[in-house]
Amino acid sequence: MTDVIGELAGQVWQYLDENGESSVNKVMTDTGLGKNEIQRAIGWLAREGKLSIATKGRTETLSLV
Repeated sequence: MTDVIGELAGQVWQYLDENGESSVNKVMTDTGLGKNEIQRAIGWLAREGKLSIATKGRTETLSLV
């Protein structure tokens, strides 16, 4: 399972590297990841200190550190 989560995190990292700051919903839609998958990937990247999470109004946005 750890390998799978690492791969999901890699997909999210690659997406943010190519597209810059994006909402969680946009990342989910564009990558095709499900809710649980995106949450796991966010947790992985946040734990590694590679992700910044901000709230703009009611929207959570992600960007690389």
